Parts: sequence; structure tokens; C-alpha cells
Amino acid sequence: MGPGLSVAVLSLSFFLSASAASSADDLPRSGQPVFDRVVELVNANFYDGKALDRFNAAVRTKIEPGKTPISATSPVGEVDDAIASVLATLRVSHTGRYKPDTIDYFELSDIFRFAIRDDIRRLFPPDSEVRYPGIGMVTVVEDGLRLVIDVYDGSPAEKAGLLVGDEILTVDGRPYQEIGSFEGKVGRSVYIRLRRERGAEPISIKVQVERLRPLPMFERAIDESVTLSERDGYRIGYVRMWTLSTRNGLDIVADALANGALKDADGLVVDLRGRWGGGPADAAELFVGDTPSFRLIPRRGEATLANFRWRKPVIALIDKGTRSGLELFAYTLRQNAVPLVGQRTAGALLAGRAYVLPDDSLLEIAVSDAVIEKDLRLEGVGIEPDISVVSPLAYAAGNDPQREAAVTEMARMLASSKNGRVGAPLNPAFTR
Repeated sequence: MGPGLSVAVLSLSFFLSASAASSADDLPRSGQPVFDRVVELVNANFYDGKALDRFNAAVRTKIEPGKTPISATSPVGEVDDAIASVLATLRVSHTGRYKPDTIDYFELSDIFRFAIRDDIRRLFPPDSEVRYPGIGMVTVVEDGLRLVIDVYDGSPAEKAGLLVGDEILTVDGRPYQEIGSFEGKVGRSVYIRLRRERGAEPISIKVQVERLRPLPMFERAIDESVTLSERDGYRIGYVRMWTLSTRNGLDIVADALANGALKDADGLVVDLRGRWGGGPADAAELFVGDTPSFRLIPRRGEATLANFRWRKPVIALIDKGTRSGLELFAYTLRQNAVPLVGQRTAGALLAGRAYVLPDDSLLEIAVSDAVIEKDLRLEGVGIEPDISVVSPLAYAAGNDPQREAAVTEMARMLASSKNGRVGAPLNPAFTR
């Protein structure tokens, strides 16, 4: 197990029934069903009761007579803004509302499928499998530019040549929408107009649209990320842990290390710059655990890998995408003298649960605090890297200085070991 936390605490689908902070009849009400349900659920389930006075005070400012009080007849946009505003007063991670015009909505619906099991067949007919039309690309708006921040390994976007840092201009001649740009186009191609270099003429890329299933897609991305390259005569492996929430993600990595493309690697770069956390609290034991590797050997047939531990050098990549379970993963590696390269992690280590609202949007609420060992909290703090590397996003053209720095450091560590010098931990406070 990881230090001080159970599997249940770090699982994003962790379920907690909390008693209401106050009677539902005492709560401020607007008459707008979605807004009022958010107020109910936060008061009943949010982990920090001391924050509810601040939250409810913000709610009252939205419903009391004023310029635009929230009511049963309020426009959708005003309701959305009011919900976002009152949730922001809680000032924590794992708390937010997601609508079905966003990729986050579908990915979190699959991660939280147990928590929303009473609604999932209705939301995703006919078989309860979460799907959405897309190409495996995630964007953010930075300084007014719509930029690609993630391209999932093995996705249509990667195969078409889209790169992190590309500025997305249009899809089929219209403004980009995360879901709307691809709705009704599964099995067909779209034309994405983008700018790859600052001030350059736009280019157009043709991409096939797929019906994406989030958790299977993440497993494919983990598997497709596996690479083995050579640096200074050393074989250096790489794998990206997009999330720990999949059923088979860790097994995919273990098999690649034990039997697959990474079995002959001299050292490994494990990329924790993910999308979501979740997963078991002891996930990092694949790299730092003390239990031995072993196989099950039947009388007939092939041996089966039952447990595997990586015993060679490892370095981890971190940034603000390292959150929740991946953040605990990074903390565990650091406690075992594994160098961390990149930028400070998200500082987002709580347990969340999802609820379906009356308009079928998704509400995530932080339902439990997460404390490591005695009194250490990463929420709002994060983990600083041992080697700090900035990675500018705009017009990066797929360049990844953080990954390059990690590979360079791994080659240095391997050379030091070969020459009889064991490199000291980059941060002397963390020793194996």
C-alpha cells in the first residue's frame, strides 16, 4: 500500500454517504432546479463543513433581490455562471460541474460510472458504455489562443499529425467545439485548420472522427506511448500514465517492462503528466515495492506474470497535469529517491464523487480529505520537481523539453553507475 492512504480514498469513484450539514428545508433556494440541487448536494456531501458558511453566503447573494437574481426563469447561461461562482468559493480540487458539450463530462462519466450507475444506462443507451465523437485531442485557451495541450497516443489526432502547441483555428470552416465539431461525423473525416508557428500561414489537416470510449482509449494511449530509444549508448524506455483510473493500465505497463518493448531498457522515464488521477494508492509499488517479481507456471500452457517489480533506474515527469492519484504516485517515487523532472504538480489530492443533476450535467464534489502519513496534505500545495524545466505551450510543434531533460538525466545516471559512481539523490532530503 502507499503511505497512509487506502485504495478507497484515492479512487475517483470513491463513494461516501455524508450526513447533511443542515436540514434541506433550511437551505437557501432559488426555485431553479439545477442550482438548488447543487446547493443541496454540496451541503450534504462536501468534506469540509467549515467552508459551508462561506458557500451558502455566496448562494444567498445569487438568489436575493438584486440585479440578476437566480430564479426558475433565469437563462441557462446565467445559471451556469452562478453555479460556477458559488462552487469556486469552496477553493478546492475535485469540485466542479461538467456539461455534455465537454470532453471532461464524458471522461469523468466513465471514471465515475459506479457512482452514477443509476443513471448511466439512460445517459448512454443502449449498453451503458460511455462514448463521444472525437479525435483524441484536448485543447486549452491561453492568452486568447485555442492551443492543443494533449494528443492521446494512438488516437486519430496523433495519426493525422496534430501536435501539442498547435493553434486550432477552425474545424470544417467553423469555430472549434469540443463535442459539437465532431457530432454526426463518426466514420468521416474533418478538416482542421491550424497554425503551427507564430505568424505563419495556417495549414489544414484531415482527421478521421471516431466514437471514443474514454477508459479503453486511455488504455490504448498508455500502451501506444511505450517507446525505447538510445541515448549515449544506453537504452532508455518511456511510458506515459495518462490516468490510473483504467482497469488494466498498470498491467499494460508491467507487461511492457517484463515481456514487451521495455524489457531490455537500461532505465525508464515514467511520465505522470496525466489527465486524471484515481486508481489504487499503491500504484507506485510497480517501481519501488519490495515484493519480488514472480510468475505462475501451469503444467500446460504458458507462464503468467503474477507480480512484477522494476528494479532498474527510473525518473518521473511531473507538471500541473499530475493530480490526485498520480500526485500520490509522484510523492511515493520521491520518497524513494526517484528524481522528478518538470514543473510543480497540481496540488489536487482529495477524494471526489460524481452526481447527476436534473439537466443531466455532472457535479463532482470533494467528499473526503486526503492526509499522507501524519499531517501532510498535498491539496493546494503540490510537489516541486528536483529538476525544474519549463515547457512553453504555444507553437511548441510537439517539442517536449521536459521529456528531453528526463532522458538526458537518465543517461547521466546510467553513465555514473557504469563508472562506479552512484549518483546522489538530487534532493538530499529524500533517500532510499
